[in-house]
Amino acid sequence: MSLDSLKSRIPDYAKDLKLNLGSVIGNSDLPAQQLWGTVLATAIASRSPIVLRELEPEAKANLSPEAYTAAKSAAAVMAMNNVFYRTRHLLSDHEYGNLRAGLRMNVIGNPGVDKVDFELWSFAVSAINGCGMCLDSHEQVLRKAGLDREVVQEAFKIASVIQAVGVTLDAEAVLAE
Repeated sequence: MSLDSLKSRIPDYAKDLKLNLGSVIGNSDLPAQQLWGTVLATAIASRSPIVLRELEPEAKANLSPEAYTAAKSAAAVMAMNNVFYRTRHLLSDHEYGNLRAGLRMNVIGNPGVDKVDFELWSFAVSAINGCGMCLDSHEQVLRKAGLDREVVQEAFKIASVIQAVGVTLDAEAVLAE
């Protein structure tokens, strides 16, 4: 199970996805921990069993145990936060924004890895889950920490390609039944 195995499963009609997958992972300028944490967190967020099964072993091999756990934690906490904050933002009654969230999200304050890496992974997951408030919040933290726009964009490029591969392969699996 690997990037090459995943690429081999992509149908010919989605050749652009195969090329993009190889490019965003294989030619990324991100440091290994940022890259593979982003890959793992977004593979989880994609909800595609195929994508997660293929990419998880390589991510695990390229991450420390702490980073591996933190990337999974980013996917988990953002699955909750993206729904909560997106809903709060989309409601026309803005008074919900004044109410206490009352949700535990301690991992954001103490993720067990460099905070910038965790923020990048949370940002990438938020791109898949479509929460504008979370995207803005994490992007601002990343930019204040000194990350260039190109680095931030790299994270949402990875997220977009992994999501598209997941959608495509899951559809193919259903159509093959």
